[in-house]
Amino acid sequence: MKDINVIEAQLTRVLGFFPRVDSKVGGLFTVNSAVLTISALNVEAGDLKQWYIAIPAVFLILGLIGSYTFLYRCNFPDLEGGQGSLVYFSAIQDRTETKFKDEFEAINEADYRSDMLGQVWRNSHILCEKYRAIAVAIRITLATFLPFAIFLVMTAIEHTRMPVIGG
Repeated sequence: MKDINVIEAQLTRVLGFFPRVDSKVGGLFTVNSAVLTISALNVEAGDLKQWYIAIPAVFLILGLIGSYTFLYRCNFPDLEGGQGSLVYFSAIQDRTETKFKDEFEAINEADYRSDMLGQVWRNSHILCEKYRAIAVAIRITLATFLPFAIFLVMTAIEHTRMPVIGG
């Protein structure tokens, strides 16, 4: 049987990876928002009538929608599971404060160790879900750069000016 300190250290290691994923979410959201803003600054009302602007614009918008969707999934992963846990936050919230305190005080060491291992397992699943979502969002955003570049070049040619980067 593993010492509770070893289990707590394992949980701490797993939880330590969450900020790494979450920082990528913020950065990618900023990149996507910049792409959207720069695109909006460069398009004019009649531009989308031109196929050579409309087609890259459609791929650009679809890419951003896809990336934002996976960023959302990363920010709000599935929290189901951990039924009856005295450690998992999602299961704790299903109890009253008094019931939680009473159950926590009454738990024996073996059951607590088991609950902590379940927490390591559940958080590992949540972390994997977040990593997969951010990886897909990054790939979609990278794929969106080609239609974005084509869109900027075509709007620049259409308006005989350099692309507008800032307002």
